[in-house]
Amino acid sequence: MAKQRGFHPDPELTEILGRLWELDKNKCFSGYDFDIDLQGYVTSGKELQRDRARYTLFAWVDEENVFERKTYKTFKALLDNYELECGEQEVVTNEERKENRDFIDAIMETDVMQEAHRYLVEKNKAPTDEIEFKRLLYKTWFNLIRRTKGDRDFDSSSFEHVFVGEGREDDFIGLHNWIQFYLQEKAGNIDYHGYFRRETVKDDDYFRLIALQFSWRGEKGKPMSSCFLGTSPEFEIAAYTVCFLSGKHGRNMDVQLGEYEVEISCLPLGHHCIGTAYIAAARMN
Repeated sequence: MAKQRGFHPDPELTEILGRLWELDKNKCFSGYDFDIDLQGYVTSGKELQRDRARYTLFAWVDEENVFERKTYKTFKALLDNYELECGEQEVVTNEERKENRDFIDAIMETDVMQEAHRYLVEKNKAPTDEIEFKRLLYKTWFNLIRRTKGDRDFDSSSFEHVFVGEGREDDFIGLHNWIQFYLQEKAGNIDYHGYFRRETVKDDDYFRLIALQFSWRGEKGKPMSSCFLGTSPEFEIAAYTVCFLSGKHGRNMDVQLGEYEVEISCLPLGHHCIGTAYIAAARMN
């Protein structure tokens, strides 16, 4: 836990990400917009443990309320645009490009993304013009990249890895988003195995962070994953974009996020894309 290893928040990241957190009025709350059923405790490790959860992690989500919000609705439209397996060439249709642009337009209407843009401009890390900034967001999150070594196909993107998830041989990689987790549980693709951490060092009335294990269609497993529960799509995009463009690359960067003590990892893949990014309350591999 952060207290045990010494919690040393990055002052610059704490200031801007704390500001984004407070501006995010579109976040969802456990008990109001969704509820979870933690069930069994599993131990962390490199292999899947015995399944300790008979039921799904998400007991319910108020879809009518959540997915009618503009940023959630446009985010949800992106989640079926990708091939699962690394090494398989991604083909982006004109309709999918429009969905990507619609999502960027929607999040840029929020105070969260406007503040992220203002901060990056102040640091000379982003163009002042909003149209140019949108193009930079598109390039960062949606341009295709090669994730599989030795393969010439463009088989991934920053958005796919962080928010959708990917298959690589027997493993499932990426997927650090609660909305995608819920939707894939609902579709019968994810089998939740249990949790090994459910909170930050501060107890709270609402569940915000969970570390967990799951398997995908009985074929692939992810023994260690983290999700920030209830966060809006714009907050997560803003937080990781700020880390990446401002040069705050690394694992387990301590940040005081409102009343929560968290770790943010943001690792580049090449010069222009994010390899992985996630928020956690415990060290993740």
